[in-house]
Amino acid sequence: MMIKKAKLVLLLLLILVCNSFIQESGAQSRINSPGNAQEITITIDEAIQIALINNYMIRRGLLDVDMAESQIREAWGTVYPQLNTSGSYTRNLKTPNPFAGSDAGGLFETLGAIEWLAYNELARTDEDPSTQPIPLDEFIDRQRQGFQDAGLTVPGFDGGNPFAVENQFQFGLTLSQTIYNGAAFAAIRGARQVRELNEDQMELDRQIVTDQIRISFYSALLAKEQLDVLRSSVERLSETVEETKKAVEAGMLSRFDRISAEVELVNLETSLIEVENQSELAVKNLALQLGIPANTKVKLRGELTYNEELKPEFLDAELSHELAMQQRPDLRQSQGLIELLKVQGEITRSGYLPTVNAFANAAYIGQVPSNRVRIMQVEDEEFTYTSETRNFFDRSYWNPAVAVGLNFNWNLFSGFQTRLRSEQNKISIRQAEIDREFQKNAIYLEIEQSVRNLETALKRIYSQQRNIEQAELNYEFALRRLQEGIGTPLQERQASSLLDQSRLNYLAAVYDYLVALSGYDRAVGKPIFQDL
Repeated sequence: MMIKKAKLVLLLLLILVCNSFIQESGAQSRINSPGNAQEITITIDEAIQIALINNYMIRRGLLDVDMAESQIREAWGTVYPQLNTSGSYTRNLKTPNPFAGSDAGGLFETLGAIEWLAYNELARTDEDPSTQPIPLDEFIDRQRQGFQDAGLTVPGFDGGNPFAVENQFQFGLTLSQTIYNGAAFAAIRGARQVRELNEDQMELDRQIVTDQIRISFYSALLAKEQLDVLRSSVERLSETVEETKKAVEAGMLSRFDRISAEVELVNLETSLIEVENQSELAVKNLALQLGIPANTKVKLRGELTYNEELKPEFLDAELSHELAMQQRPDLRQSQGLIELLKVQGEITRSGYLPTVNAFANAAYIGQVPSNRVRIMQVEDEEFTYTSETRNFFDRSYWNPAVAVGLNFNWNLFSGFQTRLRSEQNKISIRQAEIDREFQKNAIYLEIEQSVRNLETALKRIYSQQRNIEQAELNYEFALRRLQEGIGTPLQERQASSLLDQSRLNYLAAVYDYLVALSGYDRAVGKPIFQDL
């Protein structure tokens, strides 16, 4: 249910992102055209949403969940009724004597004798005194003559096998149903556990991707804010240089002051060029991570600033650890792995138990000779014969067969393999439990470090906020003194530099805090869609 909801949310996000990219009908064709560069502005939430759709780990994770769903259905298939059909055709080129090696082995040669005995017995019991028994050789001669007169050839008299059937057909259905199979039922539970592991991995991938995008977005935003600070500094220093030139021309300052100010301005402009390049690269790196076309100009909406709403709900290691125990997907994965190993143990122990299956077989068997001529004696006429040809599907050639029953299979001794595999499974479970204990301790350390990073960055933010206020007052005071002719351009430039450095330090503190906050959210396993 959670996966279906997540897919629905992702679909809605995809529509949102597409609407933000395509600003007019037909714009998609122009996005991919080098001559028609698009310009978009994105927030950090929009960047995360794009990443959750485009990132390859997320796309692959969704396929893993679908694969697990398919494996569950496949596992159920092993306990569903199984219906199979089969068919065969056999052409008997030469059929052996079915009575070879037995006392009946010479039956082929005595068929005529059997019919002769039947004829003589009928003749002795016949009330007609003219009907008398005849010798065997006379019987055979007269019978063969009757066949020749009718144009018939009887199997056995031509040296062939009278029991041979050249064509054999068999068509059947087999229905089987598992009544008890411990391994099959445990495999279903194992497939469900695999699906839960994949779902937890999906949530973990979302958290990893979100943390990476946040860091990249904050890095690009930091570069942008630093660029703004340097531009402001260059503008102030340019004004100072102009004022210094006027003061030198008026004889109030020396050429040394003017040259010093000009050199400082060139150095600052050089730093500005470098920061501009860094800012552009940071934005392009973010766009690359988001899969945005290279010819699209990306602007960031947002600013590096701190407010009290950014504080996490629990800025305490103990409470945060309890929260992480409930929310961390990797911790659920570890427990899920233990459960999966237990299921594997059930599959192994099922080797001690039997498997029972019910079955039902239905077949339709045909034995059709190539010569389907039926020989009949003409009524009241001795040694006079007639014949008829039977249809290929004559009922005398085709017969049904139905059988039902149970299959029972029980391996009573497997060379102690089942017991040894069961022991190995218990060892694997114990190893997984030890790994989980270590993971819990590592999570506590990770959370404690995240809390300390947040607290340290927060203290730096408060300190730099006060420092910026002092630096602004100091710069205003130095500027006023310079305008009144009391101060020097050097003092003004120093005050300006201190103000810029204070602002840069504040931005760095806010950046560190936001990065630490993202790490804290990941450490406690905060669900991604809670923020979006």
